[in-house]
Amino acid sequence: MAREFSAGGVVLRRMQGRWWVAVIEPQRKPTPGVAKRRPVLALPKGLVDQGEKPEDTALREVREETGVEAALVCKLHDIKYVYVRPWGDRQRVFKVVSFYLLLYRGGKLGEIRPDMRHEVRRAQWLPLEEAARQLSYGGERDMVKLAEEYVAAHPEL
Repeated sequence: MAREFSAGGVVLRRMQGRWWVAVIEPQRKPTPGVAKRRPVLALPKGLVDQGEKPEDTALREVREETGVEAALVCKLHDIKYVYVRPWGDRQRVFKVVSFYLLLYRGGKLGEIRPDMRHEVRRAQWLPLEEAARQLSYGGERDMVKLAEEYVAAHPEL
């Protein structure tokens, strides 16, 4: 079985007296004959490049997929799962995605480079307390819940 390692970030920003999290809507090709699907909301993430540390991947992917710069706070957790590649060899893949808690440092959410537009349709801020209900993937909802717990335990953040 093939193995893949990815990393991503839960980027938090304090605005209007509460915490917000950066999420993306990945690009999805329409499927002929299938009605329009509900948009997917996800956390920014991507494959760890050879020689790259996972935390550096998380920061890079956040910058590429959302347009914002962030600073590392801590590692939240790993998500592990198996999927079948929908392209090429249709091989089963064991995947580990390491998620990090990050703090917004600058940039404008949604200012995504043109070469990244094939991956990301848009980026947006969601209130942290609502994000777990709105994200499309269970493991990512769990990461947001861990971020909420961290914020509650670290008011100095």
